[in-house]
Amino acid sequence: MRSTARHFQRYYNPEVGNAIRMDTNTNVLGSNPAAAKFLASQKMDVNDYPNTYSDGLRDALADLYDLERENFVAGSGSDELLDVAFKTFTEWNDNITVPVPSYTLYDYFVSMNGGKACAVDLTDDFQLDVDALLRPDSKIIIMPSPNNPTGNSFRPKDIEEILERSEGLVVVDEAYGEYAGTSMIPRVDEFDNLIVMRTFSKAYAMAGLRVGYSVSNKNISDMMNCVKIPYSLNMISEGAAIAAVGDQDFIRRSVKLVNDNRTPLSDGLIKLGFEPFPSDSNFILARSPIDHKAMTEGLKKKGVLIRDFGSKRRTENCVRTTIGTKELNDILLAKAEEVISGKK
Repeated sequence: MRSTARHFQRYYNPEVGNAIRMDTNTNVLGSNPAAAKFLASQKMDVNDYPNTYSDGLRDALADLYDLERENFVAGSGSDELLDVAFKTFTEWNDNITVPVPSYTLYDYFVSMNGGKACAVDLTDDFQLDVDALLRPDSKIIIMPSPNNPTGNSFRPKDIEEILERSEGLVVVDEAYGEYAGTSMIPRVDEFDNLIVMRTFSKAYAMAGLRVGYSVSNKNISDMMNCVKIPYSLNMISEGAAIAAVGDQDFIRRSVKLVNDNRTPLSDGLIKLGFEPFPSDSNFILARSPIDHKAMTEGLKKKGVLIRDFGSKRRTENCVRTTIGTKELNDILLAKAEEVISGKK
């Protein structure tokens, strides 16, 4: 096995059964209706290859953001685009700056491409420590905003300062960007070192079709498209994504549902003894009133899955739950209360 990969462990893969999934932060409204309608109506010749660089989807995204096709790279989930970014712009043993806590797969992509992940702690309120992140030997600085697993967005002025002062590339992962209401996408032509990542897996409710994209200035996007595997986004997923881009009302309804239910869920968790952190996304990270493993395992036995981050640095004894509908949140709170009562 490649030396840089020997420490890898398999990614989170629970036995789900009939459990309610509040562990993956997908859209609780269910499958994207425009994508579902497209899939039901299509009779494709699957003997043909898809478009090499997903030009149709890139055109749809260009119209959505008032940019041009050449600003976009489309692929099989934003995870592929993260991998492509490292393959395109890093050499073996390059340093990559990664904030802690943040998305666990960043270290995977860094190591897989022979780099060295340089961990930099976020501040006590989970904001960017600008000076610490600006390591002079860093080829790429990567950050998710809103941050996963903490849920908060980073201050735009801090991101701007990092972009202006960094001598390397800055990747802003906006997997949950639709929920935050702010984005760096409109500014990709303003900076020569900015790459924004987006996904169709969260607000767009299409996680099973694996669609993602990056946005940057045309020079960066062209280099990434030269490196990206041709045909990596299949024609079925691309067609469904194009249909979904055309239904922005579904995105607005999805965001409103989360905004309407975020505070009630947070208040309910507080009443049970949790300590939730502020969130700009469709999930909440909270410190558990009992042992984190007891909480997640107890909920699992009662048919509710949430994510356990309690063994990781900076999120000790913390768990993360998706913000659901009122009905889902009520189930979660009721089952959590049962687990807590059983441990007293």
